Amino acid sequence: MAPIPKGYQRLEKSERRPRSGAHRVAAADPKETLSVTIRVRRRQDAPPLPDPTKALAERKVLSHEEFAAHYGAAKADIDKVIAFAKEQGLTLVAASVPRRTVMVSGTVAQMNHAFGVELATYESPTETYRGREDSVNLPSNLVGIVEGVFGLDNRRMARRAAARHLPTPSEKAKTLTPQQVATLYNFPAPFEATGQTIGLLEFGGGYNIGDIQAFFKKLKLTTPALTPVGVDGATNSPASDPDSDIEVALDIDVSGAVAQGARIAVYFAPWTEQGWVDVVTTAVHPAAGQPTPSVISISWDWPELETIQGLSWTQAAIDAVSATFQEAASLGITIFVASGDHGSSCGLIDKKAHVGYPGSDPWITSCGGTILKDVSHSSFTQDTWQDNNGWATGGGISDVFKDVPQWQANANLPVSVNDGHKGRGIPDVAGNADNASGYDLGTVAGQPAGAVGGTSAVGPLYAGLVALLNAKLGAPAGYLNPVLYANPDICRDVNDGVSNATGDAPGYKSGPGWDACTGWGSIDGSKLLAALQGAGTKNS
Repeated sequence: MAPIPKGYQRLEKSERRPRSGAHRVAAADPKETLSVTIRVRRRQDAPPLPDPTKALAERKVLSHEEFAAHYGAAKADIDKVIAFAKEQGLTLVAASVPRRTVMVSGTVAQMNHAFGVELATYESPTETYRGREDSVNLPSNLVGIVEGVFGLDNRRMARRAAARHLPTPSEKAKTLTPQQVATLYNFPAPFEATGQTIGLLEFGGGYNIGDIQAFFKKLKLTTPALTPVGVDGATNSPASDPDSDIEVALDIDVSGAVAQGARIAVYFAPWTEQGWVDVVTTAVHPAAGQPTPSVISISWDWPELETIQGLSWTQAAIDAVSATFQEAASLGITIFVASGDHGSSCGLIDKKAHVGYPGSDPWITSCGGTILKDVSHSSFTQDTWQDNNGWATGGGISDVFKDVPQWQANANLPVSVNDGHKGRGIPDVAGNADNASGYDLGTVAGQPAGAVGGTSAVGPLYAGLVALLNAKLGAPAGYLNPVLYANPDICRDVNDGVSNATGDAPGYKSGPGWDACTGWGSIDGSKLLAALQGAGTKNS
């Protein structure tokens, strides 16, 4: 650990520990070049953000121009950070007032000196990464101005949440199309969302336009107009990571099939904390000429706690992403995030229950998983997704967000099965996720994709629904959680008593009303439309 340089102070919430099972191999190459994103505080004279939890008729929806003018970073703060970077010999890459970020580049040696850290190479059973321990340090005059520094550590912090297998002929006959599921969930017809833009956040892989066109041609649907948006050097890179390619195709195919005519912006970012901060702020606060989504779907996450003793994330990264989600709510942007596919264990082996982030964030709508059965025309049954083979709906009580949101106060949340603490409960809603009732994507990256499901199939489905609703309403549906919790009959309850326990971890059971497996259940699209029409929205 590096000593704190003279005239420097620790940056609160920047503490980092080695990845579980990782050990330090050597000092990082001092000549290696990298970029970091410096997150700056909101301007001190900013008024409070509009309250997106109010009744829809009372909500104020900000324009992007209003947000930049009143809620971004102060130019003086940005200038101080740029001056500091130049003094350290770092190169300015970009700065953004609405995103509240300054990106700079330099060598490992320069970064060590500038931020009072000792970057090193670490090896874990799953990866080799450049990392650090303890805190970032900054000159005293920047403490209070800078909220986080991201990019010094490039360990993996995103994993896809899609389950798949190649179906047998009998299983393939049971796979469903996105429009079939939308019909079962009573989405308002026609499935037309011209004028809307859906944002999809991806942390690997890419799409081949031929694969996408083939999927839509088979269903006799119009292929959506796609716009790839690269962040931090990531690009649309099909065939580089076949499993991630399936995730990207799933997101595009499901959302585009439900919301015909909508444009789809596909954002590609590195799977680091810096990638998370930069892609979320890019999608929510687009620069001139970039897409402006009204709804965003995220099918990637990382466990809140890699071990029960400490954060895998830095608190600064969670704070930056969560603050941006809150800003999205004030801008009328709806965000769906998968709750995860590894049940209560979240894929960890410490015999504790966990949830993933950003699926646990209070400013997003978290999506759990179900399995559809006995489908006949508009009739079906629906159970909790648990295949007893390691795949199950994520859900539980957050270890990070321990203040129960106001709109969730009357949902009869359980306490944590680990230690009895209260907290944000997830998911909020659920939808078709099991492979047995999943989606046949056809060929992806030259290989048959098989039947694809997972909670990552739920977010894009509901993103398509919101695009439909926005087009019909002529106004953004925006932040949905207060509406869903005030009107639980919008959703079809799942009450089968099934647990999401996996990996020797304790789990939660589905039951009447809200539960930590399926939330309120699957959304009835027409009932949600009626609730939004009855309340109305207003722009500033």
